[in-house]
Amino acid sequence: MTTAPLFLVDALPTGDTAVLDGPEGRHAATVKRLRAGESLVLADGRGGLAHAVVTAVEKDALRLDVVDRRSLAPPAPRVLLAQALVKGDRGELAVELATEAGVDAVLPWRAARCVARWEAGPRGEKALARWRTTAREAAKQARRPWVPVVEEPVTTAALAQRVAAVPVALVLHESATDGLASIDLPAEGDLLLVVGPEGGIADDELDALVVAGARSVRLGPEVLRASTAGAVALGALGVLTSRWT
Repeated sequence: MTTAPLFLVDALPTGDTAVLDGPEGRHAATVKRLRAGESLVLADGRGGLAHAVVTAVEKDALRLDVVDRRSLAPPAPRVLLAQALVKGDRGELAVELATEAGVDAVLPWRAARCVARWEAGPRGEKALARWRTTAREAAKQARRPWVPVVEEPVTTAALAQRVAAVPVALVLHESATDGLASIDLPAEGDLLLVVGPEGGIADDELDALVVAGARSVRLGPEVLRASTAGAVALGALGVLTSRWT
C-alpha cells in the first residue's frame, strides 16, 4: 500500500470539507489523477497535517472531506546545513537530497573556493529561488510535514557567527581525525553541519570556524562530493540521534 500523496497549502482547512485548487489542485487532478474515494494529505509546511478523502474531481480542483488533523513537532535536534555553493545543478541536487534526508534549514555559504558565485541582483535571486523551489518539491516528494527554510546566502564571517550561536557545529573535512560517531551529539537544540565546496574548505576558513566553536569531523574513509556529503551526514545523524525515532 502506497503512502497518500502530500500537497502543500498556505493554511490547513478549518472545517470538515475543503477544496484543493490552484497549482496544487491542478497537479492533483490532472497529473496525479486522483479520483473520488482516494486519500491525500494536506500540509502547511510548518508541521500541520490534514488527512482527507476526495469526494469529487473538477477540472483543476478536488473537493475533499477532512477526516483527521494533527500537528507534528520538528525532529530533535534540529539540523541546519551550511551548504557551500556548488556549480551547475549540483547545488539543487544537494538541497534535494538533504531535504529528503530531513534537513531543517539550509544556509547557502559563499565559501572562498566556490566555483559558483551568487552575485547580488537578479542572477543571485534566481539561483536562491531555485534552491527554495527544490526544497519545497523535495519535501512534498518525501511526504514531509516540515519544509526546510532556505536562508539568504552567508559569508564565512557570518557563518562563524552562526557557529558560535549553536550548541554544536560540525565541519565535514577529509583531514579530520574524529569520526562523526565519536562526537557527543545534543538531544535538543540546533546542530549546524558545514559542507564545503568542490575545491575544499580553505585553511583560514576552517580555522575561523574552529575558533568560533566548530569541530572538524569525517564521515568515513571515502571523500564525498560537495553535493552528497550533507545527505549522507544527515542519514548518519538520523541513526546516531533520536531524529528518526
